[in-house]
Amino acid sequence: MPRALLLTLLLATLAKATPADFASPTSESPEALAKAMPVLARALLKDPPDEDLATRLGQRFRFQLVSGDFAGAVASIRELRPLLEANTATQGITFLQYEAHALAKQAQVERGTPYADALRGAFDRTFGALEDRVALDARGMFRFDLERARRELDTRLAEARKAGRLTRAQAVELVRHYQVHQVFQELLPASEPLWVRDEARRYVIEEDVLVPTPDGAQVSVTVARPRKTQAPLPTAMSFTIYANGFNKQEAVRSAAHGFAGVTALTRGKRNSPDAPVPFEHDGDDAIAVIDWVSRQPWSDGQVGMFGGSYEGFTQWSAAKRGHPALKAIMPSVPVAPGIDVPMQGNVFQGFFYRWPRYVTLDKGLADADYFDGARWDALHERWYTSGEPYRALERLDGRPNPFFQRWLEHPTYDAYWRKMIPYRQEFARIRIPVLTTTGYYDGCSLSAMYYLTEHLKHAPDARHYFVIGPYDHMGGQHASSDELMGYRIDPVARLDVHALRYQWLEHVLRQGPLPALLKDRVNYQVMGANTWKHAPDLARVSNGAVELFLAPSATGAPHRLTTVAPVAGTRQRLRVDFKDRSPGPHYEPSDIVSTTLEAPRDGFVYVGEPLTQALEVSGLFAGRLDFITNKKDFDFYVVLYERTAKGEYVYLSYVLQRASHVAEREQRRLLVPGKRQRLTFQSGRMTSRRLEVGSQVVAVVAINKHAQSQLNLGTGKDVSDERLADAKTPLEITWLPGSRLTLPVWRQPAP
Repeated sequence: MPRALLLTLLLATLAKATPADFASPTSESPEALAKAMPVLARALLKDPPDEDLATRLGQRFRFQLVSGDFAGAVASIRELRPLLEANTATQGITFLQYEAHALAKQAQVERGTPYADALRGAFDRTFGALEDRVALDARGMFRFDLERARRELDTRLAEARKAGRLTRAQAVELVRHYQVHQVFQELLPASEPLWVRDEARRYVIEEDVLVPTPDGAQVSVTVARPRKTQAPLPTAMSFTIYANGFNKQEAVRSAAHGFAGVTALTRGKRNSPDAPVPFEHDGDDAIAVIDWVSRQPWSDGQVGMFGGSYEGFTQWSAAKRGHPALKAIMPSVPVAPGIDVPMQGNVFQGFFYRWPRYVTLDKGLADADYFDGARWDALHERWYTSGEPYRALERLDGRPNPFFQRWLEHPTYDAYWRKMIPYRQEFARIRIPVLTTTGYYDGCSLSAMYYLTEHLKHAPDARHYFVIGPYDHMGGQHASSDELMGYRIDPVARLDVHALRYQWLEHVLRQGPLPALLKDRVNYQVMGANTWKHAPDLARVSNGAVELFLAPSATGAPHRLTTVAPVAGTRQRLRVDFKDRSPGPHYEPSDIVSTTLEAPRDGFVYVGEPLTQALEVSGLFAGRLDFITNKKDFDFYVVLYERTAKGEYVYLSYVLQRASHVAEREQRRLLVPGKRQRLTFQSGRMTSRRLEVGSQVVAVVAINKHAQSQLNLGTGKDVSDERLADAKTPLEITWLPGSRLTLPVWRQPAP
């Protein structure tokens, strides 16, 4: 059928459509849609929804944009905006991109002004009039995936053609997808030069400044300062190995908040002529940059450092060395080399094998190499099934990885690692204020907790604030997500770490108020209770403990967690054949909430009795394992869950540990085969959750055996050198009656 005839039939059908029945477009060609969609939009305007005002306005402005009523769309957006921003901190930007587009289209229609020229004027009246920090947030509206929007529109069109007739809800969704794609198709290319112009108007930006270090290297630095301020400013500084477009963005973010923003990079990155080296020089180089900053005419001599992950490490590395201008740090989800990467519990982790190539192959980041997940999984699986020693990963990979090989030479927490961050009494010399943010499900929460406990251990009066809640590695350094790994966080847990960052810097560098969240040193969100709690130290997060003994079941799995010790003579035997390289479960669950629990092949599941009253578990769980083994070493893990009355498993915390390093990271103490022994351990990962009536505590105790980390075969040799021939005799462990877990709990004191 000719396209013109199809379009005629569509227009005729739409003209006769009832309010609850709409014909779908029969062609997806741009020309046909440009005629058909305004007709559909006008039909929907005549059939307003029977819902609240915000919903009606939200639909109306989209229909008006599609139908060509640009003045009406502007009016609807301006009426809608205060309704949507009633409970938000940022005002005046909701749907501002659509307002600017509508103003430009209106000028184009009424005066014949070319769209790009019309948008320039509309942009200046909307985004150009915003305060710096608000404009910075508003720019996020223009980070838009146009190709994805086109795919989603095509999907809706295909569904509509298949259906033939559309309900009102289907028609609304079709028009919405069309409107979004049409607006951004015009808006994105025309707005980019306007943002560049706006940024130059607001800020003085210097990129690729080379700062010399005392040993002759050079560090690449980006500086951003607000143009409206001529007086010297305090500096908000980050130091990172991740050379990418966010370096400038973070400096500008700080300038938008009234600071001199500085982003410095590990030597060898961006335009630095040196070779990039992870971890080893960053502390000294950060001090060199701080010293340089303090001598600039735009600096008031104060520097506060911030940033997450690797940037958290560089802050502690700089604080270890100290400088008079360094006044405060805010490490979010901080890495601690030798503590959590490339090993945790002294067990080397496979995911960190690819990382040194990612950050050292060139001046930027080797994204294609790093994010080739299938390739890396295949490499680890090839190693796992080959029986080769862990040190052979590089040879199996067929490409050099010298940094990982260097790290394997330091399996204990020796002087190599201790040089990088504060160690023992060095924490006592850190007197500047510290604010740490992390999450219960942050991969670096182990390090965050290490820094906190060591700092307060050696400097009990330190001004160290700690914020933790249901966040992962990204949420703990940027902003929380409402849903995380299948878990819907409590409304009170929502956290904007960027906003907290500048409140903190205002407090320490300009004597502003202490951020409201920091009511005490340790500030933690109790999952399931929709509340924050505050304690002066980690010990007072809990006021009691529950001991649960590992009790084997006479009838088979699951075994029991009991408050009464099993009778003397109770034994539970575990046999692990390391020659068998069948896939095994990872020690860390992939979901917070799941309906099933994968029982380990090389361990046991223990289940407690249903709770008769709610119980808040808050703090670091601990354990004691009494056993006899035939090997000199093994790697074990313990994962803690709540099984709700509905049968869902809520992952709480875990510990991964090499038995020979339970006593200390710095020295390996091998086990004595055939002798009764005891391991007393504590998880370094905090949890806080209110367990409801009917819930049960569940624990998995198992031997670490999978493709994503070292395999400890128990010979007592360097684990990186053990090979399949060392696994001739299976690992045998007999768990003895004293084995138990200790849960830290908070019980409300009697009135």
